[in-house]
Amino acid sequence: MTRVVVTGGSGKLGRAVVTHLLDSGYEVVNLDQRPGSDARALFVQTDLTDYGQVLQCLTSVDDRYDGVDALVHLAAIPAPGLRPNSAIFANNVPASYNVFAAAKAAGIDNVVWASSETVLGLPFLENPPPSFPVDEEYPVRPSTTYSLGKAVEEEMARHFTRWNPNLKLIGLRFSNVMDVEDYAAFPSFEQAPESRSWNSWGYIDARDGAQAVRLALESTLSGFEAFIIAAADTVMTTPSAELAARFFPEVPFSREVTGTETLLGIDKARRMLWFEPKHSWRDHV
Repeated sequence: MTRVVVTGGSGKLGRAVVTHLLDSGYEVVNLDQRPGSDARALFVQTDLTDYGQVLQCLTSVDDRYDGVDALVHLAAIPAPGLRPNSAIFANNVPASYNVFAAAKAAGIDNVVWASSETVLGLPFLENPPPSFPVDEEYPVRPSTTYSLGKAVEEEMARHFTRWNPNLKLIGLRFSNVMDVEDYAAFPSFEQAPESRSWNSWGYIDARDGAQAVRLALESTLSGFEAFIIAAADTVMTTPSAELAARFFPEVPFSREVTGTETLLGIDKARRMLWFEPKHSWRDHV
C-alpha cells in the first residue's frame, strides 16, 4: 500500500482528496491544524512553517508510521484577502519551501501540489488573457500577493526538479473549488454574469480536483509541470463564446469552443494526465 502525506487534508479540496485516495487504496496521513472528516486517515497536527516538523512528518512519527512514498501539498491560506498580504505570503511561501525541501531530504520523488488559476492573471476583466481557452503556454502574471506566492512556488519547483532529475513536481492550477452544496447558488449567476467573469466563469468540483491529484501522483512524468484543472463546463447557461464576445471582445479564440464549454483550457491535463471531469453543477440543480 502506498503511503501518501496530504498537507491541508482538512480543507475544502483536501477533504475530497483524502477520501478519494483512501477509496483508491492509498494509506493517507493528513497534516493539518485540525482533524479532517475521514477518520480512516491518520492525522498529525503540524505547523508547516516549521521545517523540523515537516521533515519529521515526511520520515516517521513515533510508532504511527515510518517512511512516506508520495506527497500532496494543499495546505495554504486559500485565497487573496483572507489575511493581510504580508501574512499570506509569510505563511504560504515558507510552508511550500519547507515541504519541497523536506521531501528532497526525505528522498520523496513524487510530489503534487496546489498551484492556482490566479497565476494566469486574474481577475481577467483587468488582465485579459492572450486567448481563449486560457492555457499554460504564457508566462505567469500574478496580480495579488496570494498569486505572487503561487508564482514563486512554481519557480521553486522548477529549480527543485533541476537539482533532482528523478523528481516529479506537478503543480495543479485549480479553478474555484466547489462542493455539491455550493451548486444551489449557480442559477443566480445568470442574472449577473459579470460577477463570475473574473476567472472566465470557471470552477472545479472538489471530487474532480481529487481525481486530478490522483492522476498526477500516478503519472509517469518527471520534472516540473503545471496544469490548469477546471470543470468541463462553465458556471453559466449562456454559451461561452457569447459570454467571451460580450465581456472580452478583444480576446481571440485559439480554437472553437462550443456550448457552455470551459474557457479555462484543460487540454494539457486531458492529454498528459488523462484527466476528464466527471461532475457538473448541472447534475445537482
